[in-house]
Amino acid sequence: MKTILIAEDERSIREFISINLKLGGYNVLEAADGNEAIRLFDENSDIIDIALLDIMMPEKDGVEVCKYIRKDNPNTGIIFLSAKAQEQDRISGLISGADDYITKPFSPTELLARIDVLLRRVSYGKELLNRKPADTITLGRFTLDLKKHYLYKDDTQIELTQTEYLMLECFFMNPDTSVDRTTILLKVWGDANYGDDKLVDVNIRRLRLKIEDDPSNPVHLITVWGRGYRWSI
Repeated sequence: MKTILIAEDERSIREFISINLKLGGYNVLEAADGNEAIRLFDENSDIIDIALLDIMMPEKDGVEVCKYIRKDNPNTGIIFLSAKAQEQDRISGLISGADDYITKPFSPTELLARIDVLLRRVSYGKELLNRKPADTITLGRFTLDLKKHYLYKDDTQIELTQTEYLMLECFFMNPDTSVDRTTILLKVWGDANYGDDKLVDVNIRRLRLKIEDDPSNPVHLITVWGRGYRWSI
């Protein structure tokens, strides 16, 4: 049984989500604020597959909790729950390390569908981690470890989330080739119609912050205007 941590300060919303997840066959842990979410995660990090984090919470907000979880747990799925529909709030959440976001109000069907997609990616990532060979791909200054899901830049290790790893794997398998957003959505999220192009763009921005010497002027992860992105070697 998969375990999901819900961090939501509004009791009615938290109970609504919890009931539907339990009906969907999930084990559920509930937190009413950011500090409780961190405590529950520390106590159950070995069994938590996905964390659903409300952005606006007392004690510590969802972004702080996300950063805490993501620091040592690149393979934990994270989805933000937010009443804020503004683009900047979604971008801030994704940049902090979340895999996805869902805007309130949402239907149980939509939430369960997004959880199902993310769980498939998390499971796929865990399968890759169990590969026997320590396969790597080296492109210029960078080496992608296909077993540990690390990226090395000039021998310096860069930890990646599952989303970031799958995106980089797509580029490293197709160096110096334009990869459009539809292909990236299909490769990373399993559905070419999943979410919107902004989901891809924000994760590209997050990757650039990790890999580029000057993220404002990228020389490795290049935008191909009107098409998508390309890894330049």
